[in-house]
Amino acid sequence: MEGSDERDLQLKIDQYGDMLFKLSYMRLQNVQDAEDVVQEVFYQYCKSAGSFQSPEHEKAWLLKVTMNACRKVRRSAWSRHRSDWQPTDGDMREGAWPEEAVPDINTSWQGPEEAAFQNEERRHLLGAVLALPARYRDVIHLFYYEELSVKEIAKVTGRAESTVTSQLTRGRELLRKSLRSMYEM
Repeated sequence: MEGSDERDLQLKIDQYGDMLFKLSYMRLQNVQDAEDVVQEVFYQYCKSAGSFQSPEHEKAWLLKVTMNACRKVRRSAWSRHRSDWQPTDGDMREGAWPEEAVPDINTSWQGPEEAAFQNEERRHLLGAVLALPARYRDVIHLFYYEELSVKEIAKVTGRAESTVTSQLTRGRELLRKSLRSMYEM
């Protein structure tokens, strides 16, 4: 790899790495697996670089390859075998997520108490999203965290737009119920 190619790759990693990690972590709920997926996606990116029509096409390609790589990890014999074992250090535990998986919010205008309260609420929301069935978790994550349109989500996931819309609606309903019960306790 030439110097300019390495710089270009580093720029893409800086631009998309967090987004791909968060998506991988949402799907796999394991830090090491999510990191492995991101590494594999950028390896695939290096092999196909230069064949994108636009930045939107590039982003959609990266998201689709990430989702496919996550699906491959979940279907692997190692993953199925490991699910019978005790959780590893990288596995998601209730209430414990890696800091990089929690979406950022601007807290510069807040005092420390407000920022701490909002961080706690973000963690509760993330926990509720992670508890959703995968089909709802995927579309909720892509819509709210990655800010993709229904049309873009349909393209990335290979689902019909009507399916994405109904899954967003159902996912929101499940989140509402989950969060309501969480705060009524």
